[in-house]
Amino acid sequence: MAHAQDRADGLAGRSALVTGSSRGLGLLIARELARRGCRVMLCARDAEELSRAEAMLREEGVEARSLTCDLTDEATPGRLITAVRDAFGGGPDILVNNAGVIQVGPVSAMTESDFRQAMETMYFAPLRLVRAALPGMRESGGGRIVNVSSIGGRVAAPHLLPYVGAKFAAAGLSEGLRAELAADGISVTSVFPGLMRTGSHTAARFSGRPAKEYAWFAVAAGLPGLSMDAERAARAIVRATERRRPELVLTPAAKAAVRLHGLAPATVTRCLTLGARLLPTAGGAPQHNVPGREAARTARPGVIHRLTRLNDRAARRFNQQAG
Repeated sequence: MAHAQDRADGLAGRSALVTGSSRGLGLLIARELARRGCRVMLCARDAEELSRAEAMLREEGVEARSLTCDLTDEATPGRLITAVRDAFGGGPDILVNNAGVIQVGPVSAMTESDFRQAMETMYFAPLRLVRAALPGMRESGGGRIVNVSSIGGRVAAPHLLPYVGAKFAAAGLSEGLRAELAADGISVTSVFPGLMRTGSHTAARFSGRPAKEYAWFAVAAGLPGLSMDAERAARAIVRATERRRPELVLTPAAKAAVRLHGLAPATVTRCLTLGARLLPTAGGAPQHNVPGREAARTARPGVIHRLTRLNDRAARRFNQQAG
């Protein structure tokens, strides 16, 4: 009965915890939840970004709090759940696992620590948060968990291997949780976004030949038709959360890729192989973990800027950079 009532009541009055919510998609999901009447807890590592994000939401008159934290710290989930309960008197009723890191470059330029960082951030951190939130959700008779994976969690794009490996793992975890938690009235929604104009190209890290890696990644992430407006994506994710949808794939290109991979995986692999051959090699003296803003300065800025104009604008609007 509690589960059925939860469906009827929608999201108004619920408490929500959104990770990676100081900027980009996480901030937009938090804002959309708040507009639906949720009380929202933001969290991220960068205190300055987080403060700006909380101020942005409060300016809209919504109830928002924030906690600066490192999700890879094993003590963080307990701190976050306690912070939500102290701030809102219970919950969280909704948990959105959105935090992530994007590392771009050939596998030969990556280190094992890159893969471990990706897994800690995008697999183990969500797992710990779910485990911390479950007792309260079971006690209340229901809840909603949203795990933001990626099209990279279904189709393994080259030059993103730490990212796609962690996203594949997160997708499997999400599907398994959905099966196990249904009996408790807890819904689990797996989200597989394609490219979105969030401004994340400025926050990604680039290895190998950073300027060349930045060029293809930034352009692809911002092209209309290939990428999606991030605000529209956030609205779709929140609707799926409200309706307790088991799965959401965003962007026509991502939907096509998922369907083709299911029907003809060998064909998709051949296409990915061709794509990998067109991407930059590591070079004779590969660099490692160069921030996007630094890589952008050496990536033929005039040409790239014209092609990434929409995504650069998104970076400014969605708190990916100060001002």
